[in-house]
Parts: sequence; structure tokens; C-alpha cells
Amino acid sequence: MTADYREEIHEDGMVKDGLTLDAQQETNDPEALYQELVRSIRKYHPSDDLTLIRRAFEIAKDAHKDQKRKSGEPYIIHPVHVAIILANLELDKESIISGILHDVVEDTSMTLQEVREQFGDEVAILVDGVTKLTQLSWSKDKLELQAENLRKMFLAMARDIRVILIKLADRLHNMRTLEYMTEAKQCEKATETMDIYAPLADRLGISRIKIELDDLCLRYLEPLVYNELMENLNLSRESRDAFVEEIVHEVKDHMDEAGIRCEVYGRVKHLFSIFRKMVNQGKTLDEIYDIFAIRILVDSVKDCYAALGIIHEMYKPVPGRFKDYIAMPKANMYQSLHTTLIGSNGQPFEIQIRTYEMHRTAEYGIAAHWKYKEGGSQSGLSREEEKLSWLRQILEWQQDMSDNREFLSSVKTDFNIFSESVYCFTPDGDVKSLPNHSTPIDFAYGIHSAVGNRMVGARVNGKLVPIDYTLQNGDRVEIITSQNSNGPSRDWLKIAQSAQAKNKINAWFKSQNKESNIAKGRELIDRYCKSKAITFSDLNRSEIVERVLNKYGFRDWEALLAAVGHGGLKEGQIINKMLEEREKQERKKITDAAVLATLSSNENTPPTQIRSKSGIIVQGLNDVAVRLSKCCSPVPGDEIVGFVTRGRGVTVHRTDCINVMNLPDRERERLIDAEWQASAEMAHIYSAEIKIYAHNRVGLLVDISKVFTERQIDIKAMNTRINKQELATISTAFETKNREELHSLVEKLRQIDGVVDIERTTG
Repeated sequence: MTADYREEIHEDGMVKDGLTLDAQQETNDPEALYQELVRSIRKYHPSDDLTLIRRAFEIAKDAHKDQKRKSGEPYIIHPVHVAIILANLELDKESIISGILHDVVEDTSMTLQEVREQFGDEVAILVDGVTKLTQLSWSKDKLELQAENLRKMFLAMARDIRVILIKLADRLHNMRTLEYMTEAKQCEKATETMDIYAPLADRLGISRIKIELDDLCLRYLEPLVYNELMENLNLSRESRDAFVEEIVHEVKDHMDEAGIRCEVYGRVKHLFSIFRKMVNQGKTLDEIYDIFAIRILVDSVKDCYAALGIIHEMYKPVPGRFKDYIAMPKANMYQSLHTTLIGSNGQPFEIQIRTYEMHRTAEYGIAAHWKYKEGGSQSGLSREEEKLSWLRQILEWQQDMSDNREFLSSVKTDFNIFSESVYCFTPDGDVKSLPNHSTPIDFAYGIHSAVGNRMVGARVNGKLVPIDYTLQNGDRVEIITSQNSNGPSRDWLKIAQSAQAKNKINAWFKSQNKESNIAKGRELIDRYCKSKAITFSDLNRSEIVERVLNKYGFRDWEALLAAVGHGGLKEGQIINKMLEEREKQERKKITDAAVLATLSSNENTPPTQIRSKSGIIVQGLNDVAVRLSKCCSPVPGDEIVGFVTRGRGVTVHRTDCINVMNLPDRERERLIDAEWQASAEMAHIYSAEIKIYAHNRVGLLVDISKVFTERQIDIKAMNTRINKQELATISTAFETKNREELHSLVEKLRQIDGVVDIERTTG
């Protein structure tokens, strides 16, 4: 084990926490920052050829040259900081290049194809995996968007685990600079980080990133708690350091006497860990004594257990506080011996014993297994990554969960319940890691879905137990199965703790009741269409059906019907999506290019007058839909102008409409002449809207309504707001024949006692 992997130890025995690049060392000079990156790479990189990394830096600097961060600094400093974090995790060249380029596709004009041409397929795959889904519908809420991005991220992880390492580095630097965001944005990002990214770093075993993300989240979600903890820890630092130093020297002396080569140092628990213990145990900081741990690093597993024996001779161990993560590693590959002891002064403290290789895995997690290879790096899931069975589970959920909210909830729940695990044995002695509070149901589905589906009972340590029995560490579990089993019960969904078990139970019900679900789904869709007067045959076109199937991830129409039948999808979702797709196809019939081309070709020909149902003559266009805009509601007598829309014909606005007046120059070529037909005011009724400003008083609305009633004008909508100065703003929508009738109405309303002003809506 080389010294490069060992943490920096101060003379007093305390360890310096965090990644090598600390926030205090940050600079906003891109070139100086790049040199910091080069120094970080050369600590472990076997070659001096950093040509591609330099080229990536120059390309990214040029692409982001006009962009600034919220802090006012050049944007390029962010991707370079991300690359430095990746270098401190000792990742390969492709990862570092992708870290530098991770925002160019999303935030600049550079395309993924250009990245591929410059740096190859491997870098392009990584950059694409980190890039957010930018073509998402804005009609979706934030939860939908978050779920869609997570789906993409997990699929990219399946192709190359480095995608998530780059994403974690990106999130870590964003969290370090979150102070420049608004308070609302700080809380939003910190919550998302706490729910998804910190647990994900924990699952990947990267404690360096996980610890810093936890503390940064605490800083923004609980600022008062964070500042108070920092202040109190600093106040007690002198006495704490003296106690730690004394134990470090005692332990080191005993290890030297036993001939065990080791490093011993003290490490303060990170703030979030202390805060969580205070909340869970209902204690104050003064009542928590084990806020630090002594860590012993040795050369071999044999030395770990030898050191444990010496420690237990030196200090009295606390019963029930010994954990052997070497014999039974955590799901994220973490290995160590943990024991809590009582010091000579009666104060409890924790000691962690591990090898240097275990320590590297604990700090770097999955990143510890990425060795830099000249001429290219290993891709795909390595042997170590195969240990991450939870990733395979998530990929299974991708296929089974069509509802984004359900998927997001499952991911968050699974991360939370796996924060603590229980370890049980099969009859053959194999270890199964399950979430805390797991039951035999979770154990059965953890073995195989067929075992879970045929389970009729369970024995724990040789005794029959109910299926809701809570498994304990070290339990030996035997699942009793039967070919005559009728399958799982829906009650099992309430008992099971793991998302894996719940998902497999749901999958069973879907497959068993497929035929009835298909019939029910078809019935629900037919019933919905009838209630909305929709002709389903008009929507049942191959191109529309194909797009809907792709949207929800189904192979065929019957699978989608089954999902509707068992409640996984709502029939309204499907029909509305089909209507949306049909509307898109209809819009393509009249494109912008076609309309503008028609205008151009008619410039030198006599204008053609097209009479529309709306009573408007549009100059120079044939067979184009004409409609009145809702933003300014023109009526006969108003000066009007037409605007060629994207795929919806021509909309007619008043010339004083705010939207028309504020049109950018590039859009003004879409404006065309329009005028009212002579018979318009007799043949049509038009919508209009006015705002009445008046001093509030009893009977004001009655007097206003009376004026409309006397003129036999139908009020369609009325909305009233009153400010602190008792000034009422009354927005009224109604129907009128023409501008003259509207003016007469307005003049009569102005005579009402208390009315200050009246204006028409102009956009």
C-alpha cells in the first residue's frame, strides 16, 4: 500500500477530513485551476501525455466563454472543479475529460456528435449519460422531470458506472457553491441531494463524497443547527483533541509491542452523523460522548483481528456494540471492524480497524476499482460493480414501473431503508443483506421471485415464524415453498419492506391477471372515450399508437391495456396523449414554411379576400384557419392585424395588443393585413373583457350587474380583487356585437358611483 492512499494525519493524531481539493483552495482563474488539475492527475497518472485533457479544457473554455456562474465567476471553473474531484478519486482519463465537457452539450451549441468526433465514443457515452433530458415537456411537474432524469441516469449507469461518478462530482461542486443561489433553490437542491445523491454515494461506497454532501445538506436545510454544532465542537476541541491524542499514543504503543505495523489516528464524526444521533436518541451534544472514532490501519486481515484482541485487552468493550463488517461486508463493499469501548476516564469511544485496501475501498468505493490504463480504460460493469445488486433491481423497476412518481418514490424508499442492513443466512450458509426490519417475504424474494411466489411459510433458526416476523442479524432463514401455492397475497405488499419484494409481488399480479386486466383496460378506455364524446377509431392509428407505446415503455398495445386494467396507468393519460399526438400530426398539414411561402408567392398578385366564420377578411391567404386571439379579444370596429402561428393558421389581434406591440423583429414578418367584413357586426357575437377600477362599497357589484342586465349583455366571468387601500379591481368577461356597443356600455359603467377608471384587456 503506497502512502498516496493514506489520509493526511496532523501531528496531534487527528485526520484532515474531505477530498484533497478543499473549498478554501478554490480559485476563479481558469488557467491556475487547470494547473491544479494537472497536479492532481500526476499524483497517480503514469504518463506525462495529457494532450487530450488539455484539448478538452480549451474546447470547454471556448464553448462556455460567454457564460457566468451565479457567483459572477467564469463558468469554466465549474467543469474544471468537477474534473479535479474526479482526479482526486483517481479516475481514468476518459472520466476526467467527460467531467470537463459534461455541460457543453446541455448548455452550449456544441453537439454530442462533435464530442464523439473529437474524443471518441467512450467520452460521448459518458457526457450523454450525465446530460439532463432537455427535450422534456414543460407540462410535467418537477417530480416528473426528476424521475425522468433519474431513469436516464440509471440506464446510463448500466452501460458505464462512471456516469454516476461524474454526476456525483458535479453535484458536490454545485453544493459547495450553493451559497450564491436563492434560499428556495438552496432548499430544493439540498433536499434532492439528501434524498438521492448522498444515499447514492453511500451505496457506491464513496464516503469522501457522501460525508461532504451530508454536511452541506445540513448547512442549508438546518442552518441554525449546523452553525450551533460547528460553534460547540470548536469550543470543546482542545479537551477532545487531548483525549484523542492520549488514546492514539496508548494504542500505537501496544501495537508496536505486539509487532503489528499500523497507523493510528483520531477522526471526528461528521456533523450530519452527530445531528442524526442527537435526533434519533433525543440527546444534546453534551450527552453524546462518542463524537469521534479512533481508526487503525493495518496490512492484513489477520492483523485486523490481532489488533482487535489487543484493543479488547486494553479497554472494556461495550456489550452489543461490536460489528464485524469484514466477515459480512455491507452492500456497498465496505469492510471494517467496529467496536465501542470505555476509556480510563469512563468516556466511551469507537475504534475502527481495517486494512489499507479496505480503507481505500471505504473512501473511494466503486471508484477504487478504476485503474488508469494508457491507451483506453476498462468499460462496462467490472467484477466489483457486479456486487451492486441494487443497480440491477433499479433497472428491473425501469421496465415494470410506468408511473414516474411511483418510480421516484421506490428509489427514495429503497435508498432510505438500505441505510442500515440486517444480515441473515440461508440454510447453505450464504449471507443475504436485507433492509432493516425485513421479513421472511423480503428474504424469499431476495433469493428468487419464484421462491417468493411459492412461499407458504418460513423457519427462522429452526422454528416456524409468521411471515411478518422481523429478521435479526445472524438469523438462519429457511423458506418453505409449495407447488400448490396460490401465489402471494396483496396483504404481503403491506408487510414487505424492500422495494424489490414489493415490485416482484406487483409483477406477479400483473402477469396472473393479464387477460382480465386487458379486458378491463379496454373497457375503461371505451368508457372514457364515450364520456368525452371521443371517437376512438379516429385515434387508433399505427403512428399514434407507436408513439404512445414508446412514451410509456410498452412492447404492444395489449401490455398497455393490461397496465390500465390493473391501475398502473390512467385511461385519461392514454387518451389525452393520443389526442396530443393527433393534434401534432394535424398541425403538420399547415407548416410555417408553407404559410410564409404562400405569402411570398402572393406579393405580386392581387390580394384575395377570404371570408371566415369569424367575420374577418385576411389578405393574401387561401384555406387557412382564422381565429380571434383570447389575449386582447378584438371586436368589430377595432383596428386588427393577423399573425401567422406555428401550425394553427392565423390569429387576429388588436393593433394595441401588448403581445403584438412586443413582438421581436424576427417574428414581425409573420404579421399580415386583416380587416372586418361589412356584415360582421350583425352576424356574430364576440367576446370582450374589461377591467373596472373602483372604490369598494356595499352594492358596487349589484350596480355593475344592473348595467349589463339593462343592455341584455350576458356576463361570462367576473373576478374581483380588493387591495389594502380598499380599491377594487373587477375583471369582467362578456359578449358584445361591436365596438360601439362596447363603448356605450363602458360610458354607462363610468357613471356608477365610486368607479375610478375602466380599461380593456390588451394581452
